[in-house]
Amino acid sequence: NRKKAINKKHLSLSSRELTQNYLPNCHIIEGIEYGAEDITILDGLAFLSTGLKYPGLPSYSDDPGKIYSLNLLDSDLKIKALNIKGQFDKGSFNPHGISVYTDVKDGAIYLFVVNHPQGKSQVEIFRFVEDENALQYIRTIRHELLHNVNDIVAVGTESFYATNDHYFTNEILKVMEPLLSLSWCDVVYYTPQTVQVVAGGFPSANGINISPDKRHLYVSDILKHKISVMEIQKNTVLSHVKEVDVGSLCDNIEVDRESGDLWLGCHPNGLKFMLSDPNDPPGSEVIRIENILSEKPQVTQVYSDDGSVIIASSVATPYGGKLLIGTVYQKALICDLK
Repeated sequence: NRKKAINKKHLSLSSRELTQNYLPNCHIIEGIEYGAEDITILDGLAFLSTGLKYPGLPSYSDDPGKIYSLNLLDSDLKIKALNIKGQFDKGSFNPHGISVYTDVKDGAIYLFVVNHPQGKSQVEIFRFVEDENALQYIRTIRHELLHNVNDIVAVGTESFYATNDHYFTNEILKVMEPLLSLSWCDVVYYTPQTVQVVAGGFPSANGINISPDKRHLYVSDILKHKISVMEIQKNTVLSHVKEVDVGSLCDNIEVDRESGDLWLGCHPNGLKFMLSDPNDPPGSEVIRIENILSEKPQVTQVYSDDGSVIIASSVATPYGGKLLIGTVYQKALICDLK
């Protein structure tokens, strides 16, 4: 039992203390009060997934979740709620991971959103209508293999890879799952013709993203404090390439389309994150991985805070010399990169 206790302590990095490592010129993004769990940027336009209600974690608003846009090319940096058009239930919208896909044929932009209405798991596909700052609802995807979806990376107008962060769907078993040291979580590949598990053996699979050349997938193996690198084979099955240690519980992964660098929003102390005590809040950490496919990837802490500025960071994404940092249930921050 002592060995198990030590293992749990290691899983959660519960004894880890954080030293502050700030970036210059940081500002709270006005209007984000209830989290921006995932953020992705397309040509200077950021999409923010906000208001996630996730079992076991705090939620400070009963309002449904929203997707916001933030134009990083505008000097005033004001968020705008995206109006959802079509036959879509906005009242139960509970957005989690998001991914943007541009159709090479006609330039249409699609936003894929993991949604948990009434605690369920499904994927919504929207088309972004830029001149109206709106999302046109297209369809909802549900499948028994998509049972606890955390994050998603779109690879076509109707196809994607998704991670499941739990194996069980029963709420009590879900809470027990990390304590049982199971490695039953997986990555699922979806197209309208075929749905299959393409990688497994994760204690919990969280963030997922793809390399700029579309040849490698990156998955956050959050409880092992590693990023898994996998190569996409011709038959869409994944072959394991390597794991990169990050020393933190990293949540979402954003990939710089120019350099190929990975940017990770992380939970430096998992126990504090799970307890979410307002008097001893979980901190935040941003980690960057350069040259991940080389023999010696460079892992650097770019930002860290003990929770006094920003609580429970889950995503970080750079654009034009700035860094956006989102959280699971609190604020969002924009800073200058040094």
